[in-house]
Amino acid sequence: MLYESMHIIKEQLDSYFKDIGLSRTTELQNISLWESGKVDESSLAEKLIITLLRLEEESTLKNSPHVKVNENKTEYRNPPVHLNLYLLIAANFKNYDTSLVSISKVIEFFQGKKVFTSSNTVYNRDNVAFEILDDFRFILEIYSPSFEELNNIWGTLGGRQMPSVIYKVQLIQIERDKKLAESELITHIGGTLNNYY
Repeated sequence: MLYESMHIIKEQLDSYFKDIGLSRTTELQNISLWESGKVDESSLAEKLIITLLRLEEESTLKNSPHVKVNENKTEYRNPPVHLNLYLLIAANFKNYDTSLVSISKVIEFFQGKKVFTSSNTVYNRDNVAFEILDDFRFILEIYSPSFEELNNIWGTLGGRQMPSVIYKVQLIQIERDKKLAESELITHIGGTLNNYY
C-alpha cells in the first residue's frame, strides 16, 4: 500500500493540474539524486518531485487484536502494520515564480481534498504494480518542520533547497494475508458440574 498511496497522490495531482489548465508534471523520485549524476537531470527538471522522506509506525495502533472470526473459525494473524509517511513535494523549475505557483497549487489541492478513500478517488486500476485495493483510506496533513529540521532535511538530500512542502500521510496499512493458526469457535459449554470438596 506504500507504493500505491504515493502513486495515487501523484495521479491526483497530475489530474488537478490538468483540470486547472497548468501544464505541470509530477514525478515519484528521490530528489537527492538530482544533480548527483545518478539520474538524468533532464528527467527531473521542470517537474514537481515527490520524495518519501520518512516512514513512522503508528504506535497507538500497535496493540490491535490479532484474532479474526471468519464464519465458524478463529484465525490468528499478526496485527497489521500502520504507517505514517512523510512526503516532500519539491518544485524543480528554473523560474522561481513557477515553483512558487506550483507549490501554492499543491497546497490548494490538498486543502480541498485531504481524505483519500476508495470511494472518492479515481485512479488507474490497470497499473500492474498495484496490489489489490479493495478498500483504502488515508489522510494528508501539512507538516511544518522548524528551520533547523528543514536545514537538516535539505542537508541530507544534497544541500540545495527548493520551494517545497512536506505532508504527513496518515495510516497506511500493510498486512500480509497469512494465517498463523486456525481453530474452531467455542459456541457452548457442555457437561455436568459436580460438587468438589
